[in-house]
Amino acid sequence: MPDLPSGLSESRLALIQRLSEAAAVSGDEGHIRAILRAELEPLADELETDPMGNLLAVRRSQGSAAVRIMLAAHMDEVGFIVTRVDADGILSLAPIGGVKAEQFVGKRVWVGPRPSLGVVGVKPIHLADKSSITARPSFSSLRVDLGVSAEEVLEMGIRPGVYGTFATTFRSNFGRLRGKALDDRLGVAILIELLRRPISGVDLLAAFTVQEEIGSRGASVAAYGLAPDAGLAIDCTPARDVPGPDGAVNPDPNTRLGGGPAIYVADGSTVSDPRLVRMAIDTAERLDLPYQIRQPGAGGTDARAIQRSRAGVPVISISVPGRYAHSPNGLALVTDLLATEALLRGLLASLGQGLPSL
Repeated sequence: MPDLPSGLSESRLALIQRLSEAAAVSGDEGHIRAILRAELEPLADELETDPMGNLLAVRRSQGSAAVRIMLAAHMDEVGFIVTRVDADGILSLAPIGGVKAEQFVGKRVWVGPRPSLGVVGVKPIHLADKSSITARPSFSSLRVDLGVSAEEVLEMGIRPGVYGTFATTFRSNFGRLRGKALDDRLGVAILIELLRRPISGVDLLAAFTVQEEIGSRGASVAAYGLAPDAGLAIDCTPARDVPGPDGAVNPDPNTRLGGGPAIYVADGSTVSDPRLVRMAIDTAERLDLPYQIRQPGAGGTDARAIQRSRAGVPVISISVPGRYAHSPNGLALVTDLLATEALLRGLLASLGQGLPSL
């Protein structure tokens, strides 16, 4: 069990560890959905899995005439799908979501329904020629070795079409969280906490969505079914406050670790509702919370799908900054996690008083 960072209970840290270590690649979210259903059954007034696989939890306001606010946090993660099992039991693979082949070279991976531990093989440096050392790997060149025969591979339930992801053990120390799939298991953990008690004037429509990493497909379906008055996407955004190839630290990163929740004004697929942006900033300042404006640029969250649902929905994204997204080991700070949660709870309380007119 990792150490206990300040501000996190032992039970909550243990849940974050279970969420991070769960294998749930886009299109194969059953494992984490089962974990979440067990957590949410005592909290939600309504709980269902829709035909797409989203887990939808409703926590009603104690008052009447509540505003309906959808909060989305995606369950899925990047990974791969098995495309072939060779005669010697070696697996070929193809990517799922935005992940680079070099992230997998020489790494341990979980594969299949149980799941089973394998290694992405790499040629020893002693045997590699100069061209293979400098060449950038492709997924077509990667192979997963489970160390067993083809017959044993099939007995393990592994065949073309099954999924795999990084086999990373979650760790925490000195207020830092390290693990795979922090994008967006940190958002999932925050959304669970927001469901623990009702918010006056707000019917909280929590959507733990599927297939965000391949186009926010789950959020599109969830938003249509929930028909919210406004939508908030909770995610984990890449913090690029790290040295570049030239060794110099980026002087103007999109977000910084330790800067607090990242409030989106715009990204590659969505322009946030200006009323929600102003309310988020006002809330952070009123509660004396650190915050940062996520710099516009590429990327996107489930907000893009929610915004376009039905006749249109006002949306905003608020994210925990995290380094090394879509890799075997992400890095985030407990202080940013807790500040993001506090901002969202405060923003929801403000929305319970009503959304200003355009």
